Amino acid sequence: MPKTTNLSIILPAFIQPETFEQPAKLANQNFLGKSRYDVLQPLRQWLDELEIQNRKLAHLIAKLIPAQCPFERDIVLFGRTIAHIPPMCKLNPLYDQFVGLRFRALCYLVDQCGEDIQSYC
Repeated sequence: MPKTTNLSIILPAFIQPETFEQPAKLANQNFLGKSRYDVLQPLRQWLDELEIQNRKLAHLIAKLIPAQCPFERDIVLFGRTIAHIPPMCKLNPLYDQFVGLRFRALCYLVDQCGEDIQSYC
């Protein structure tokens, strides 16, 4: 039988044991003085509720919003990749709304207008 020891674990003062009430406390706390009101929420809601009902508007949206992040790059020197710049589009707080808007515009062009959208992909 292996030999075991019963040693107490000493936690530093800044570590608190988890309790069931702790997540509720953290959710109610106001971190770093940030307001609970999301300033961009009305804009997010407007973009999510925007309906595409115009062919020209759908083409404009599909052209303006890129299919993939234009900032993502591989830096190549003498045929070897020396660095990679990650996609920074997800740092945009409205990224999901823009992607959804572009998707709705492309769906409108295919479903309602019967157009080929391969040029936008």
